[in-house]
Amino acid sequence: MGRSALLILADGRFPAGGHAHSGGAEQAVVAGRIRDARDLADFCLGRLHTTGLTSAALAATAALGADLRVLDEAADARTPSPALRAAARKLGRQLMRAARATWPCPELDALATALPRGAHQPVVLGVTARAAGLGAGDAAHCVAYETVSGPAGAAVRLLGLNPFEATAVLARLAPEMDRVADKAVAAAAEAARHGLDRLPATSAPLLDIAAQAHAARPVRLFAS
Repeated sequence: MGRSALLILADGRFPAGGHAHSGGAEQAVVAGRIRDARDLADFCLGRLHTTGLTSAALAATAALGADLRVLDEAADARTPSPALRAAARKLGRQLMRAARATWPCPELDALATALPRGAHQPVVLGVTARAAGLGAGDAAHCVAYETVSGPAGAAVRLLGLNPFEATAVLARLAPEMDRVADKAVAAAAEAARHGLDRLPATSAPLLDIAAQAHAARPVRLFAS
């Protein structure tokens, strides 16, 4: 069941709202930083090793059974951009609805009650992984994949990029996704032993700045 559940959770058709978000790709296209598949690969690689690692570690920690309210505070502290905090909580609410319908469990219900405005999406994803019978490594891999698949899918729509080229970018990044997921699981295990301060806080200031600029744009295709 584990492998199939992971495929369902990572599937872009899972109704968790991710299709409405570009992971910063839209603003990068507007700013001229993503123009082709090579730029997309560079953007995804940077996102993967910064915000992707942090989010994957948060999800893995949630999957290990951490105190979820405290973990959500840790996620907030690692998200300096107000626009990205709002997007993370919106995605968390949407994922929560889908997860409770797909894998009902008391832990999801308790988190929804404790944080009615929505927990950060990686926190919800980690709990969802537990509900689906998955482990910390599965949660981390799921986050690593969505960290790059979201921008790749958005680039196809924003640039008219050949979908084959976008998929090839993801395939070439597969070893890096594995490395980031492994680092995230190791960090989650360290946090379980020594406290949440051991979680990574890798950031990408340009993504934070771009997120604020994107939120202020009157016309945009993606929510973030």
